[in-house]
Amino acid sequence: MPMPPGSRVKAYSPAMRIRFCGVRGSMPSTGPDYAGVGGNTSCVVLAHDGGPPCLAIDAGTGLRNLTELVDGVPYRGSIVLTHLHMDHVMGLPFFRAGDRNDARVRLLLPEQGVDPVELLSGMLGPPFFPITPIQLRGVWSFESYDEGIATVERFTVLAREIPHKGGRTMGLRISDGSSSIAYLSDHAPQNLGPGADGLGELHEAALELADGVDVLIHGAQYTREELPQRFDFGHAAADYGVSLAQRCGAGRLVLFHHDPWRTDEQVAAMAAELSSRSTVPVEIGTESLVIDTAVAQ
Repeated sequence: MPMPPGSRVKAYSPAMRIRFCGVRGSMPSTGPDYAGVGGNTSCVVLAHDGGPPCLAIDAGTGLRNLTELVDGVPYRGSIVLTHLHMDHVMGLPFFRAGDRNDARVRLLLPEQGVDPVELLSGMLGPPFFPITPIQLRGVWSFESYDEGIATVERFTVLAREIPHKGGRTMGLRISDGSSSIAYLSDHAPQNLGPGADGLGELHEAALELADGVDVLIHGAQYTREELPQRFDFGHAAADYGVSLAQRCGAGRLVLFHHDPWRTDEQVAAMAAELSSRSTVPVEIGTESLVIDTAVAQ
């Protein structure tokens, strides 16, 4: 079909590649009923312009899948932990691409007034585990980060503290200058309870992080019906993610951090129901999901 005079076809170049390596919350899930979504716990990996993965967000058991993505070469990049609950750090000692002599890994975790190695050693070390963080092979650095803006692997990272039971937790907004994502895995809304249709109020930090992002990655641990019995567990209902995406004008919403007992069929049914009443496209975060953001040239 001829193009109108003076028109041209827009070319697009990749800006950021987002890979979901682990999408479960609390604990891994096994068995055929969970294989479609995936059973590993939280880990999302970013890369620039078709380059190798260089930034991992959280280090659940899904971090093991990053070893396959770097295809036999050592990992040379960063890992940012949003908090230190077991499901977000338990992949660290099993990350083969990082646990080798030629690896170079920068690990950042939320500032809590304690040396980062000491904090991690509370779980990674005897008697709970045979080695400590500093015994991982390769060159590892362990650093704390606070609220504010930092540059990590050429990404601009905005961190804001969000409410989540049992330790300091950060939500993240990550940009490469042309596209942006917000990562809000574990957090509880404000004033959770009977008000605000039982979902709680949108949190100020969540609103700031998600404002106008291309992709909002949001926890979907509970349904609206489950939340009244679990309102003090530190998580939101998946409906809250829809409300946040719509309020902030996000380009798309990816639901992840699925409850470990929620089957593939149940996850699909939940997402379909939410999609039917959302003005923002809703997707299921699975271990096979890859998102390429693109920029018009």
